[in-house]
Order: sequence, then structure tokens, then C-alpha cells
Amino acid sequence: MGGDKTVTGSRHLLEVDNFKVLIDCGLFQGLKELRLKNWEEFPISVEEIDAVIITHAHIDHTGYLPKLVREGYTGPIYCTKPTEDLLQIMLMDSAKLQEEEAAFARKKGYSKHENPQPLYNTRDVDNVMPLLQSFDFRERIPLNGKMTFQFHNASHILGASMIEVVLNGDHQDKRILFSGDIGRNEDILLYLPHPVFAVSISAIVRDRRTAGS
Repeated sequence: MGGDKTVTGSRHLLEVDNFKVLIDCGLFQGLKELRLKNWEEFPISVEEIDAVIITHAHIDHTGYLPKLVREGYTGPIYCTKPTEDLLQIMLMDSAKLQEEEAAFARKKGYSKHENPQPLYNTRDVDNVMPLLQSFDFRERIPLNGKMTFQFHNASHILGASMIEVVLNGDHQDKRILFSGDIGRNEDILLYLPHPVFAVSISAIVRDRRTAGS
């Protein structure tokens, strides 16, 4: 529902047996035609979303959270512990910038609206904070009876993660990986990205070679 044909507004919806998980909740940035998407009606009813999981704190992955909460979302917002710390700074900064821009538009009279308003304000950001639930990397977190997930270090910024969702089946589990933004293998400040599927992929290659395929 975002991040398509553009790098901003990252939003992916995962639905399993009517349980809906929103992976990232980003703000569209850049050209006006992209920024206008932030004011459009959200693609699904907010009340239908059961959980939100955040890969990292950058605004193109998190900046729509205050708007989502303003529209009625009251469920959990999962993230890593460093991401929670950064969100308190970055979302508040985003809200203040939007408040200042709306005030400047009212003062100068260049908006087509008689009383231009920000997309969200600092009070909306305050309402996001109680919904945050933060965890360590590789800690297994239950979503419902059929899904669990965990964060893997992505080395993009502090706290940035890949999200591995496991669907528990009767005979075999299925794993889905949302990579988010992946950083470099060599960085003087951040640890290496976690090799999430390295073991299972090696096993698949070995099995295929054994089978002669």
C-alpha cells in the first residue's frame, strides 16, 4: 500500500486468516503528487488492522503512524528498542514541522484552504507512544495463535531490522521476510546484518545437489 514505484510511503499489508498486520506505516515524501497521497483515505478501514510492525524509524517507514492513530487505530505497534527511542524524537519533529508549515501558509495566505491544517500534530504523536511495544533482536514475539515474528539486525540505522514472520502450519511452518532497508556489510558503527535464511538456503542447495537437480 506504499513504496510502490517510489521509495517513500512504505506500507505492506499481510493478511492471514483475516488477521491483518501492517508492516511499516510510512509517510509519502518528495514531489507534490506523492505528498498528496498522505491526505487520501487509507486503503482499508483502520479498525481492520490488528497489529503494526515497524522495520526502522525513518519517516518514510513510520511517519504516517500519528495519522493512523488519529483515524482510530488502537492496537500494538511493535518495534526494536532503539527504534522506540528514535520514534519519540523523529515523529515529534515531523509533527512540529507540519504545524509550522500550516501556520506559515495561514500567515502568508498561499494555501488554497482558508484554514490550512497539518496532517497531524504533536498531540497525535503523544497518542502513538503508549501503543509502542519494543523488543530485542531475535526475540520471538507471538502475534496470534498461528503467527510469530522476530526482528533481525539490518544495519541500516540504529535499531533497523528485517522482520521474519513465521506462519505455523499443521505440517510445515512458512517463513516470510520483510527486509526493510538493509545497510552495508562493513560499517564502523553498526553490526553486520543478520544472515536470516543462510542455513535454510544452504540446506536447499545441498538437497538439490543430492537429488541431481
